[in-house]
Amino acid sequence: MAALYEDDLAECHEINVTPFIDVMLVLLIIFMVAAPLATVDVPVDLPSSTAQPAKRPEDPLFVSVKADSSVLLGDAPVALSGLGAALDARTGGAKDTRVFLRADKAVDYATLMAVMDRLREAAYLKVALVGLEKAE
Repeated sequence: MAALYEDDLAECHEINVTPFIDVMLVLLIIFMVAAPLATVDVPVDLPSSTAQPAKRPEDPLFVSVKADSSVLLGDAPVALSGLGAALDARTGGAKDTRVFLRADKAVDYATLMAVMDRLREAAYLKVALVGLEKAE
């Protein structure tokens, strides 16, 4: 009688991975839904900097964006489309020159990013943002 039961229960050495895959897909969907919710923009009132002022270079190269979105290279107005060529003429093609970018408070973020994109397209990657230094 014991011999009958031994043949009926054969050992199976395979692992059923279907439940594991189902659990992984559910976790993937949960993380895909939860990840964008974790990156919600929070309004933050940033403090002003009290760091020591940096030493001013001998001949700084300023690119300024005025409140009316006009762009100036030094004191001379320049079209945004011609900013790269004007920088090349001013620096003699030295792409490692540090460019100091100043912008009025009223300039919107899109305009400032457009100027920074033009600087990057012209291969001027050393860009320093200029702000007012607050005295203690």
